[in-house]
Amino acid sequence: MPLDPGRAIVSSALRLLQVAAATLALALSCEARAATDIAWWHAMSGELGKQLEKLASDFNTSQSDYRIVPSYKGSYTETVTAAIFAFRSRSQPAIVQVNEVATATMTAAKGAIYPVYSMMRDMGEPFSLNDYLPAVSGYYTDASGNLLSFPFNSSTPILYYNKTMFRDAGLDPETPPKTWPELGVIAKRLRDRGAVCGFTTSWPSWIHVENLSAFHNLPLATRANGFAGLDAELTINNPVVVKHIAQLAEWQKTKLFDYSGRGQSAEPRFQNGECGIFIGSSATRADIKANSKFEIGYGMMPYWPDVKGAPQNSIIGGATLWVLRDRPREEYKGVARFFAYLSQPGVQAAWHQNTGYLPITRASFELTRAQGFYERNPGSAISFEEITLHPPTENSKGIRLGSFNLIRGTIEEELEQAFAGQKSAQAALDAAVERGNKLLRQFERASPDR
Repeated sequence: MPLDPGRAIVSSALRLLQVAAATLALALSCEARAATDIAWWHAMSGELGKQLEKLASDFNTSQSDYRIVPSYKGSYTETVTAAIFAFRSRSQPAIVQVNEVATATMTAAKGAIYPVYSMMRDMGEPFSLNDYLPAVSGYYTDASGNLLSFPFNSSTPILYYNKTMFRDAGLDPETPPKTWPELGVIAKRLRDRGAVCGFTTSWPSWIHVENLSAFHNLPLATRANGFAGLDAELTINNPVVVKHIAQLAEWQKTKLFDYSGRGQSAEPRFQNGECGIFIGSSATRADIKANSKFEIGYGMMPYWPDVKGAPQNSIIGGATLWVLRDRPREEYKGVARFFAYLSQPGVQAAWHQNTGYLPITRASFELTRAQGFYERNPGSAISFEEITLHPPTENSKGIRLGSFNLIRGTIEEELEQAFAGQKSAQAALDAAVERGNKLLRQFERASPDR
């Protein structure tokens, strides 16, 4: 029996409505399942930037609920400045990478930050501070031991030396100097055999004041290096630091030590064979290895053997990840998931191995060792061994001083005066303390919760 045309039209319309409804339901379902974007502003370029991008990409691939979106914003200073301006216009990212010397500044901005320990708890993400290395996590905790930001890229100074130059000078290429007096003797042998300089270093304040103090269990400042209050005062004009800077200034006269400038400007002098020994960041290990045409040896930072308790442990440099307030809750759920992902032993071990930065958990160190990485790459475990040499003390936990980036610049200005013979070590460090304390008082007055 032929189908009634009217019924056919109705039937066709119903089918179209069913298809449309199904299509709409599918679209709504897809929309509901769309990943939540999470902005991450960072300061890593070059190969390190590529490794950071890989971390984000791997996390995004591992699940479908969230998408980390990294954005390079320039230097550390440029990145944090951009985040501050963005916060004022309510366009801030959920995550921003901030260098370690700005920790006090970020901590003081209580209304702008979402402490990591609170966020992980609020989002129901499993989290235990005991999983992280105390020498790393301790730098970023509050007075109660709560983690304020997430440790990300952490490094510490180590000693590099040219094994070829050691052999030519009749030195044991398998034995790096352990103490500063030993380093002086070796530097003289290298100079006597024609080296342009015995040794040089990068980051003068970080190595010769900040880490020197920690490695000798000496306070950099009162009030537990600033952890116990904003009213801290510098103490770097003490006899041990004065003696150390005076010795460097004396060695400078004969190029046993040769000052090469601030930041990483000294590194190429070691790579091209001018200086037989270099003390610099553990995170530059891969770069040094790639650009040096000689066999490289590795050792811990030297110490003064007459200082009781030395060596203690070194402290970190690098940066950490801060979470900013006033983002949607769904983003914070993704941030918590991302931080849990970054803490996984396999993820952290790969980051450590590919960049030279410290592993932030003992589990990732043990995994790296089990994989044979340290055996295949001599010297790559020294940074971990140095920073975990002893449990950190109040003097070797880290630094929590306001405006420390400016203070570091002031210290380096005064060190340059001493190395140039224009001031005695005592006068230079006295001036650094006086000028640095003025900056601390300015920061204290400007802090709302002082």
